[in-house]
Amino acid sequence: MGLRVENLRVYYRTLRGYVRALEGATFSVADGEIMGLAGESGCGKTTLGHSLIYLKPPMTYIEGRVFLDGREVPIWDMKRMNEFRFRRISIIPQYAMNALNPTRKIGRMIAELLAAHNVDFNEILPELKRRLDLVQLSHDVLNMYPIELSGGMRQRVVMVISTLLNPSLLIADEITSALDVSTQKAVCEMIVEFRNRGFVRSTIFITHDISILYQIADTIAVMYAGQMAEKAPTEVILRSPRHPYTRMLIASLPRVGARYRQERLHGIPGAPPRLLDPPPGCRFRDRCPVAFERCQETPPFVEVEPGHFIACWREI
Repeated sequence: MGLRVENLRVYYRTLRGYVRALEGATFSVADGEIMGLAGESGCGKTTLGHSLIYLKPPMTYIEGRVFLDGREVPIWDMKRMNEFRFRRISIIPQYAMNALNPTRKIGRMIAELLAAHNVDFNEILPELKRRLDLVQLSHDVLNMYPIELSGGMRQRVVMVISTLLNPSLLIADEITSALDVSTQKAVCEMIVEFRNRGFVRSTIFITHDISILYQIADTIAVMYAGQMAEKAPTEVILRSPRHPYTRMLIASLPRVGARYRQERLHGIPGAPPRLLDPPPGCRFRDRCPVAFERCQETPPFVEVEPGHFIACWREI
């Protein structure tokens, strides 16, 4: 049944007021789907991902509902969320080293995590070793400290730990940002392999590098200034995007084989609005080359063709 998010609003409480980091997010991720979540830094990607599993202060739940496999997920209640974390919803954080206790060996760390969820380590050990083989890690890593592993090895260890209990939803938060190109490719292939083997049902792959999503994502959702701008199948987003921001974002990417003299890159002029006091209407209005008077009203995020959603008055 997958994931369904309805009008989710999550703000950050500050001394100067609320930062409206996530405003009215509505979307779904089907079983077996890898959804890429893209956008520039500060657009709300990580806020959205973290709010689905660990919504803690200064993050503040305002409104909205989340359903996973037909069951409502109480993201506003930290205690009730304990039954969902790791078992039903899991996350691979951006920096693997931050997710691993530097004073614990990998094996002991995993045993303690499983014990917290009433799972016997010895029972799951054969499957753990099988998954270490799958990601091409020696069983010896279980007797090693995180500092003894390379960045790519730590990332693969965290991937194995995060999917060990076969969660329904996996959130991968910028997991390729600190890796070299060859390791990035290997990690992306593992995400697809985990889905294909049934270790996870659905995946949200968060990244600022939209070009990575072409390799692994079934669909791509683009965010801007805390709001959903466009969501469609990967080929549609990359070949024929309809939201002005999506078009400009893709136009800023270098094309393989293109020379500077033949094809110059185009940046997006201006800067995103301050989310402490965002302007009314479409938040991309001040940077949009096709903005008009109606853009002073907030556009709805609607389906313009099967599987293609967009929030733009020009396209609705």
